[in-house]
Amino acid sequence: MTRTPRSYLYAPGNEPRKLAKAATADADAVICDLEDAVPPAAKSQARDNVAAFLADPPRRDGEWWVRINADAATADVAAVAGPALRGVVVPKAEPELLDEVAEALARAESACGLPPGTLRVLPLLETARGVLTLDRVAAAPRVLRLGLGEADLAAELGLRPGPDREELWPLRTAVVLHSAAAGLVPPVGPVETAVRDAERLDRSTRMLLRQGFRARTAIHPAQAAVINDVFTPSAEEVADARDVVARLAAVTGHGHGVAVAADGRMIDAAVARAAHDVLARAV
Repeated sequence: MTRTPRSYLYAPGNEPRKLAKAATADADAVICDLEDAVPPAAKSQARDNVAAFLADPPRRDGEWWVRINADAATADVAAVAGPALRGVVVPKAEPELLDEVAEALARAESACGLPPGTLRVLPLLETARGVLTLDRVAAAPRVLRLGLGEADLAAELGLRPGPDREELWPLRTAVVLHSAAAGLVPPVGPVETAVRDAERLDRSTRMLLRQGFRARTAIHPAQAAVINDVFTPSAEEVADARDVVARLAAVTGHGHGVAVAADGRMIDAAVARAAHDVLARAV
């Protein structure tokens, strides 16, 4: 079974050295960036660099994504699509933009000889309208999972988040809720900008885990290992989850819907679903 990515590392498309370095990092997936990490004057060069990079990626087993520009989505998709690409990260995602991206991906698949539906979409919620149309964003074609871009969103809303970013927690819940309702892979959390503070990264990532996220973006290779560790269940958590599933399965065969854990906790179908989530993340 292929692991669902826990960490997505951004690498600026205009810097080939950083693209190559990202390929050797601990991140489960790499996002070759054509957007915010690239200055306007370097956009064209970044597109060419990323296209060349994906034409012959250093790791054939890598999961490669490209963050495109909202105002150049069609051209960006046409330039970078190919067999190595998993999909595109769409900033400032709103329904109309996602429709445009889906059409561009369909044309790119045809041009590259890829089966229809191969290339997926990871929308970033970064605008007020994107949040207000979350149901349509989550249901848009090719969407695999949602992401949250808190810096852009906070700026648009005029928020000044504190250290734990409580001001954005309701928006996080909305993204998690709509992901579950649409049957998507659980969402990807925002970056931690304090790249040298591993303790803060660990703490804020554990908060995202509790809030329903199952992955996070990173802006430095060193952040990936911490993120992966947080989103990977411990051996004790895995053992407990297996025990929960086994105990409920044992009583279900005798017509019962509830079991009791070794520590006296009640086990029902909802508890078992949480245990299955732990086991799925342990792959």
